[in-house]
Amino acid sequence: MTVIVHPLHLGNGQIKVLIKDSINIQATRTQAGSQALADAPVASEHAEVVENILQNNGLIIGKTNLHELAFGITGINAYTGTPINPKYPQLIPGGSSSGSAVAVAAGLCDFSLGTDTGGSIRMPAACCGVFGLKPTFARISRKGVLPEHSSLDCVGPFAQDIAQLIQAMQMIDPSFDLNVVDRLDPSNLALKILAVPADQQIWESIDLFLKQAGVAELPIATSDYLSDAFDAAMHIINVENHHAFGHLIPSGKLGADIEQRLKNAALTSQAQFEDAKKIAELFRDEIDHLLADVDALILPTLPHRPPELADVAQTPQLLQLTALVRPFNLSGHPALTIPLQAADGFPVGLQIVTRHGQDEKLCLIAKLLLDQFYSLQSEGVVL
Repeated sequence: MTVIVHPLHLGNGQIKVLIKDSINIQATRTQAGSQALADAPVASEHAEVVENILQNNGLIIGKTNLHELAFGITGINAYTGTPINPKYPQLIPGGSSSGSAVAVAAGLCDFSLGTDTGGSIRMPAACCGVFGLKPTFARISRKGVLPEHSSLDCVGPFAQDIAQLIQAMQMIDPSFDLNVVDRLDPSNLALKILAVPADQQIWESIDLFLKQAGVAELPIATSDYLSDAFDAAMHIINVENHHAFGHLIPSGKLGADIEQRLKNAALTSQAQFEDAKKIAELFRDEIDHLLADVDALILPTLPHRPPELADVAQTPQLLQLTALVRPFNLSGHPALTIPLQAADGFPVGLQIVTRHGQDEKLCLIAKLLLDQFYSLQSEGVVL
């Protein structure tokens, strides 16, 4: 089951939107893909982000499935069913916002909303071949979003193209204003590659796209804290998710993977949690420093090809698929993934990261690169 449709608001010419079922819609139950929440009370009011959509010509047509409790990266859910990746049906849809990515890839809506605590928008977007944006931390209201408290989680949109992604941001964020960005063009756009471990084919796909978008050879940067930031973000999400959902373990209604993850999360120590907050400061400062003289950093969204559904149980170190997305939840920087495709046809994500609060610039940089790419391709330019 991918989408639970509730025709809540009807109208003509409205933007059709689907909402991840960890976000409250008035008079519906926020179940977060879990049998343990099947008897949760219905929401008494809309989440603030849903209200923003409704006030901006949005038509909420339903809620989308997810990895249970938004605490997993494959999108596989034995209770509600696993959304099938429309463009790459043999591959996982990615999690935790699996249904939101699948719904956009299948053309069921104009845009959808997901949440991203450790890559849960960018990863499924990359797996399903769509655009996904994790805004600056705290830029989009989380009032009415499960779990109630998080120091990493962000609400953000999925869309089939960059124009729709921008419209989505304009609808969910009253402060989003493209006019705050100075005019961008290829002559004044400064980018830097963040050198990170990723499969050769993934880097080749990104390099080819940049060349075909007319981007000259870019300077290379490295991070001393990326790996530590990944571990630190895991420690924080473990502590916060156990605090939010640990009480559900005795119910016996959790999926086996989630029950075990919550039990393991309880083993994270207070010392690890405190150290993680120190790493967050170091990594945030490092990325700020790398962005000081450029507009954005470029890196892959995923370091490896998304696994096939049939192989997930045998895939070792699956969490490492979030090695390049999870750190930016820790630092709070906005990050956007552009869908590309490798030479052998599997999905690749190009991730763009900008400074805190520069979500508008992030979207316009992505648009400029894509406009340049399509313009040069239409002119038959081969680079």
